[in-house]
Amino acid sequence: MSTEPPASVTDPLHPGRRYALVAFKLAVSVILLWILFSRIDISKLWASTQTASIPWLAAALAIYAISVAASVWRWHLLLDAQDVHVETNRLAGSYLVALFFNNFLPSNIGGDVVRIRDTARPAGSKTLATAVVLVDRGLGLMGLVLVAACGASLAAAGATRGALPIVPAWLWAGFLLGAGLSAPAVLAPAGFGRMLQPLRVIHPEWIDNQIEKITGVLSRFRERPGALAGCFGGAVFVQAATVVFYAAVAYALHIAIGPWDLAVIVPLSFVIQMVPVSINGFGVREAAFTLYFSRLRLPIESALLVSLVPTALVMLFSLSGAAIYVGRRR
Repeated sequence: MSTEPPASVTDPLHPGRRYALVAFKLAVSVILLWILFSRIDISKLWASTQTASIPWLAAALAIYAISVAASVWRWHLLLDAQDVHVETNRLAGSYLVALFFNNFLPSNIGGDVVRIRDTARPAGSKTLATAVVLVDRGLGLMGLVLVAACGASLAAAGATRGALPIVPAWLWAGFLLGAGLSAPAVLAPAGFGRMLQPLRVIHPEWIDNQIEKITGVLSRFRERPGALAGCFGGAVFVQAATVVFYAAVAYALHIAIGPWDLAVIVPLSFVIQMVPVSINGFGVREAAFTLYFSRLRLPIESALLVSLVPTALVMLFSLSGAAIYVGRRR
């Protein structure tokens, strides 16, 4: 019985379609950024960056480094639950390389490919490595929505400027819906496997093999709920730390915006960036910040600074992953 994936599953996009998609994303990013920058005084924006507090920007980078360490710990926890034991320093190096790919490749899944590739061999299965990364991603998304829901509730309670562009109840509903949809996969892995049976039309033998592996992964997580709880708690910590990172940058730039407002817009901007219509979220992310800041009666310049400066710091930090990648190649 063949367990090889069918060509339709493994083949990448045709080069022409891939280049067209990249060109479309680039056009969206450029057009949105051009529209936003055409509405501001760029010299004023540049002057604001020159008055930024360097110590506070350094503190922001340190906070971001802590969030990255917590992300590596979450990944390690999930792998251990699957009896896949990889040294933490190897996972940290892989995560930094993935971070570099996410920031410098025109795709928001390139980093996941790196993480899957680096753990597929010790896991003995690419499917297992992929499932762990997807569970990590899913719990991270739920932690993100929870932080946004808490921030929106607190911001709404103390709102003094404008109206929030999103109702807190929507975020709470999204969080509960996500929890409700994902719980059956862990609580009843066999039933979840049966839900995947229609995929057998693609390639019966290969799909059956993958379903067996996936249900095995989910069964082990069901037996070790502490790993999932720890990963979710770590996800909430990472998102909260990311909000603090943005708050430190805003303070360094002398921009008066409350932490609860940042707890709303920062996670939401990450969700918006997941929509594959731009180059690494550029333009779309800045438009989201501008919309939110305008509802708070804050200038566009402030929105662009709070969006772009943290992004630049993250890209700077991710260059450590480039050094690790080059060292691996050598």
